[in-house]
Amino acid sequence: MQANLETTILRNLIQNEHFARQVIPFLKAEYFSESTSFVFQELGNFVAKFNNLPTREAFLIELDSADLRGVDVGEISSQVEQMFETVEAVDETWLMQSTEKWCQDRAIHLAILESINIIDGKHQTLSKNALPDILSEALGISFDRSVGHDYVDSAEGRYEFYHREEVRIPFDLDYFNRITKGGLPRKTLNIAMAGTGVGKSLFMCHCAGANLSQGQNVLYITMEMAEERIAERIDANLMNLPIDQLESLSKEMFDSKVEKIAKKTQGKLIIKEYPTGSAHVGHFRALLNELKLKKNFMPDVIYIDYLNICASSRMKGLGGSVNTYSLIKSIAEEIRGLAVEFDVPIMSATQTTRSGYGNSDVGLEDTSESFGLPATADFMFALISSEELEQLGQILVKQLKNRYNDPGANKRFVVGVDRSKMKLYDVEESAQNLIDSAAPTMPANDKPVATWGNNEKRDYSGFQV
Repeated sequence: MQANLETTILRNLIQNEHFARQVIPFLKAEYFSESTSFVFQELGNFVAKFNNLPTREAFLIELDSADLRGVDVGEISSQVEQMFETVEAVDETWLMQSTEKWCQDRAIHLAILESINIIDGKHQTLSKNALPDILSEALGISFDRSVGHDYVDSAEGRYEFYHREEVRIPFDLDYFNRITKGGLPRKTLNIAMAGTGVGKSLFMCHCAGANLSQGQNVLYITMEMAEERIAERIDANLMNLPIDQLESLSKEMFDSKVEKIAKKTQGKLIIKEYPTGSAHVGHFRALLNELKLKKNFMPDVIYIDYLNICASSRMKGLGGSVNTYSLIKSIAEEIRGLAVEFDVPIMSATQTTRSGYGNSDVGLEDTSESFGLPATADFMFALISSEELEQLGQILVKQLKNRYNDPGANKRFVVGVDRSKMKLYDVEESAQNLIDSAAPTMPANDKPVATWGNNEKRDYSGFQV
């Protein structure tokens, strides 16, 4: 049966130009048996060279000039005769589907064989860390029959796209929903940038707790703090208690509060800890597949705390010859690829540079270690603090990059913060007195100054980012 399908595919490659041009880019020589593989390679070489299918005579001439050492010439001659036989035409839809499934089966079979070699230590270059990527690539084999978007002929579909309501994961903070048009879209990478102690983890823990309250499934991956410390912050947030009072709760009261939270949501929150700098998307992918298998859990949103202390699945760390720009850019691209693969938004964070730490007007250039990160992210913002804002119980948010909306609208705004309860909240509209488009200016004394809505100028020289 396998040989018959191979022959059918090969025959139609030589006799059906429409089928051949659609599937040749997706076929690989290793999918075929030995003699058929050689014939397919020669056919591919001919099409690539002459941009046309060969006649029987032309193909035989090409084969005569090919290197036939190590191949069964008689078997090849038999294959060629079968290829040019005139037979009843087959349904092209059936042929495409059968060829696609055959490719998938062959890719999985070859991936398993390669994995066995890796496990046995017989592979020359790959280690066991490559197993998830090998199997994932094999399982993802698909014929993409799209040849592009025709501007005129596809206008109707484009109109429907404009009016389709995109699934988003909303914030519980009004201004964040405004600047993202209702929340984070799926298949995106979103980055919060701040200095040490300003509130990166606080922001992500608050948002994770809010998503859980909204009935979403949340996966929180931490490489900076223990699982219990992340859960402690989310407990303080959802139980509306100062974090230092959690340990004084009785067991009965604690269980009662957890039960009350559970009754208010249909979602689940999973927190997974990895050692700093050791986990990459291969580990995250394996975790997601394991959660689906063991707990029937698929996240609606993923938090990674935080991106700079992840590892890359493609590059070795700084012990090798890779620079930080390439390493962090690689990590960002891999994590964004994970978001696309699992159809979820991913929120992570990054540090500012040393110069950005005390800067009152943070820009993308203040991104720590690699400018490749903001180049890859879909949405990026800075969290800014100062002594004055601390006294007011607020954090300043500045948009740095926004693919969802005009980044010039609401470019700066403030949110309230209760650090004891690990909570963020909306402030009154009167507190949003920063002019959206105004950037801090430098007066003669070189102290950063922000221009406010009432034309008052306030000294922000003590900013931390």
